[in-house]
Amino acid sequence: MYIIKFGTDGWRGIIADEFTVENVRRVAQGTADYIKKNSPNNLSVVLGHDCRFAGELFAENTARVMNANGIKVIMAKGFVSTPMISLGAVKHGAALGVIITASHNPASYNGFKLKAHYGGPSSPAVIEAVENAIPEQVTVTLKTHEENCAAGMVEYVDLETMYVDEVESKFDLTTIKESKMEFAYDAMFGAGQNVMRRVFPDITLLHCDHNPGFEGQAPEPIDKNLAEFRELIKVSGDIDCGLVTDGDADRIGLYNKAGKFVDSHHIILLLVHYLHKYKGMDGKVITTFSATSKITQLAKAYGLEIEITKIGFKYICEKMVTENVLVGGEESGGIAIKGFIPERDGIWIGLTLWEFMAKTGKSLDELIQEVYDVVGSFAMGRIDLHITEEIKQKVLANCKAGAYTQFGSYKIEKTEDLDGFKFHLGNGEWVMIRASGTEPVLRVYSESDTDENASKILEATKAVLLA
Repeated sequence: MYIIKFGTDGWRGIIADEFTVENVRRVAQGTADYIKKNSPNNLSVVLGHDCRFAGELFAENTARVMNANGIKVIMAKGFVSTPMISLGAVKHGAALGVIITASHNPASYNGFKLKAHYGGPSSPAVIEAVENAIPEQVTVTLKTHEENCAAGMVEYVDLETMYVDEVESKFDLTTIKESKMEFAYDAMFGAGQNVMRRVFPDITLLHCDHNPGFEGQAPEPIDKNLAEFRELIKVSGDIDCGLVTDGDADRIGLYNKAGKFVDSHHIILLLVHYLHKYKGMDGKVITTFSATSKITQLAKAYGLEIEITKIGFKYICEKMVTENVLVGGEESGGIAIKGFIPERDGIWIGLTLWEFMAKTGKSLDELIQEVYDVVGSFAMGRIDLHITEEIKQKVLANCKAGAYTQFGSYKIEKTEDLDGFKFHLGNGEWVMIRASGTEPVLRVYSESDTDENASKILEATKAVLLA
């Protein structure tokens, strides 16, 4: 029997290998058992799929299992983004939301994400309960999807229009459209494409077609994956800001007018600056252990409470559900803000920044400079070391034992181990080592004043770790 385990953001597997109809039905049965036990008076689930291969097939099989367990399925028409499912769970008052997606993974993968009734990632406790309920095989009698629809157990809804309505009610789209600024959007063939085409039909659109193969490129919005979009912005010379979202549109990538990638660290800082300094909003700022220390510096400068969590948006979401949080974000592009659901949403964050630019008439670089005027300029670096498991464990043992006192000429002044090992090097510089939990990979992060210096720290650290 294939053992199904959820990672940091759902269960994922290779289509037709681990991710089969049979295994999807097993996960659906575990989810149904959880709903029946924990929400007996609300037997309903919002369900959808993104643009990946066989998404509709897997979604319909999930629905058939839910229906066989007496659970009504509120089902999306066509492909949808993860934020649409999360918002749908809130709007329709469902016990849970389910989306068939593998997010930013390569096209050979698909996945199964669980969303809570409050419109964000399900808590680790819920995920564990669902995992424990997954049976070896599904024994309930399944009717056809058509039979379930005829019996009223499936209700098709337009989550895309629901989401567009929410966007139109919360953003000053007129100011964005009537500004003299030019914008561009790269959907990476993902689930954000229809929304952006509907809301901004006149902007430059790239990869806004249905292509489950993603042209061989994993739909992860990082600079190395976005050469075509980057070149488009550079050649154009007229595009003021380029927005990118991943396969299920919950992560963001951003480019300035020069075609330079703007990382999540800067995006989080811009959001805190806009929401507090310009809009007068308050609340806690939450970020993860691998994010820039400048976020803490800016929050303190503005008199806002700051909290650092372990890596994973689920830790941020837990806080957003129960506390007054202004901005919550992580290094990998998952960011949420006050005034919407506690969910990562690349489109929502992108429109927030476009509104910021349009209302101020300032470029992205000018707004970033406003942040630098408060906290100073900085640069982040990251490399992933693909090594043997033996070397990985040796490095971790050395970190735990305090065996490292310096990396090249960089002397360690202080160490933190909230989630991985962060070595502070003085003058605001640091390097962090964190192991992948699923493969022999060490992720190494750094912060310094320039890209060149951040890279030097990474190279010095790499030389010591692999010596």
